[in-house]
Amino acid sequence: MSAARSDRLSQVFAWIGHATMHCLTGLFLTAVLALETDWHQSYGDLIALWTVGAFLVGALAPFAGWLGDRWSNAKMMAVFFVGSGLATIAASLAATPTQLGVALTALGAFAAIYHPVGMSWLVRSAANKGVALGIWGVFGSTGVAIAGIVAGGLTALAGWRAALWIPGTIALAIGVVLVAAIATRWVVDGARDRAPSAEPARGDVIRAFIVLSITVFLGGLIYNATQIALPKAFAERADFLGGSVLGAGTLFTAIYLIASLLQIPAGWLSDRYPPRLVYLAAFVVQAPFMALAAAATGLPFVLAAAAMVMANVAAIPAENVLMVRYTPSRWRGSMFGAKFVLSLGVAPVAVQLVAILHERTGDFVALFTTLALCSAGIVVAAFLLPRERARSASVAVAAE
Repeated sequence: MSAARSDRLSQVFAWIGHATMHCLTGLFLTAVLALETDWHQSYGDLIALWTVGAFLVGALAPFAGWLGDRWSNAKMMAVFFVGSGLATIAASLAATPTQLGVALTALGAFAAIYHPVGMSWLVRSAANKGVALGIWGVFGSTGVAIAGIVAGGLTALAGWRAALWIPGTIALAIGVVLVAAIATRWVVDGARDRAPSAEPARGDVIRAFIVLSITVFLGGLIYNATQIALPKAFAERADFLGGSVLGAGTLFTAIYLIASLLQIPAGWLSDRYPPRLVYLAAFVVQAPFMALAAAATGLPFVLAAAAMVMANVAAIPAENVLMVRYTPSRWRGSMFGAKFVLSLGVAPVAVQLVAILHERTGDFVALFTTLALCSAGIVVAAFLLPRERARSASVAVAAE
């Protein structure tokens, strides 16, 4: 099997893995609704069983990335598929809350492997890293979107246990295929990037690390706070929905699914032009729409909200390309693990920000104004990133 074909298979497994991770970790959030009746337990008690697993998804990410860097990205991905599949199947077999909690904890531990290892594996095997990361983002968004549909549909057809064991078995089967591909050397760990670039200067690494730590935190705050607030904001401000919860939820889902598709052209731009400029442009666009959303109502608010979400999501491939560019390849998995911890850590801050500002003001003016200032802060910080030249489009295409 040629190295080029191994790289293509690696990309496919990495893309599928992103959808698999988000789907498996989202199944219980819907399946638990049927479990309430089956086990005669409260929703609060049951959903709390996912607490430790959810924590481990982020907490173990740096360790998983370190193992991928030191051992093997491909083999760690096989561990992810097999382990998360078995953990999900074990959850479907649970007879008590304790057993279910242990299985969900195991699921969180294995799911922690994906982001740092899968992203590192993907960018090593991709010639056009921006496009590959854009497609990666679409697969992840799809996994989030289908988790509720898969769990709800299978629960309605065959019960909550089927909603867990059937997707778990599919993940396990993918893992077995990957193990076989590794054993037969259809998939191998590349010794270097498919499209290698010069190692960054130490000064640029330090500078980029400091700046990206700031922008990742602020961008994560914007992303999480927006996700939390928009369903309620649509219900309050989109008067044409008539206060419909279903209408607000449908509008929210549609905007995020459409926005996820923008990651592909944004990734393409990050391959052809300096990703610093693409990253900067996304937040230059977002800031005024965020400010408009603070004051607008009705259709103007919905359009402003859609624009600010799309700009935020479009920045993700450029951000990841920047992290790849300014991280030595031997530390890439560890760096993605650190990024995921930072992204996860900002979520509780976002929850409290939304809750406190809405509680004190009774609306979302203060929240969106604050987020607009955060977006402006990212613009200022992004100007401090090291300058780089665009990668030649002809080189990128030739590398394919």
